[in-house]
Amino acid sequence: MHRLLLLLTFLAASAHAQVYKCVDDEGRVTYTNDRTVTKGCKPLSLDQAVSTVPAPAARPSPSPAAASPNFPRVNPDLQRQRDQSRRQILENELAQEEAALADAQKALAEQEAVRHGDERNYQRVLDRLAPFKEKVAQHQRNIDALKRELRELK
Repeated sequence: MHRLLLLLTFLAASAHAQVYKCVDDEGRVTYTNDRTVTKGCKPLSLDQAVSTVPAPAARPSPSPAAASPNFPRVNPDLQRQRDQSRRQILENELAQEEAALADAQKALAEQEAVRHGDERNYQRVLDRLAPFKEKVAQHQRNIDALKRELRELK
């Protein structure tokens, strides 16, 4: 028993490693037990606290082209024309999706009214109707997305 305790004490003492605080050229701080990884490493004493919370992500600086007064600008009349064209395209797509939704709903209703002889188990009916229901749901999601996009236009 004493030998086991002695062995565990020896292993615990040898598991302790020196911790180094390293600061790179950009001022980022890292902690390691390998001093050779980065230059500028200094050993920490055991009474110093080490924070393991990651630093906040650096925000990208604004691009110089966007801040430049020479950055190309779109003529307001041309932009208005583009916006109108986009609105027209979205409205056409919305009308097509609404028509496709009506067709899909009609096909689903027709399939719900039909009962095949081999469908004694109701799960088979649900399996047969699943693609029709998915098509209706897909058209509805498309319509919702198009309406949202139209609302966000100027």
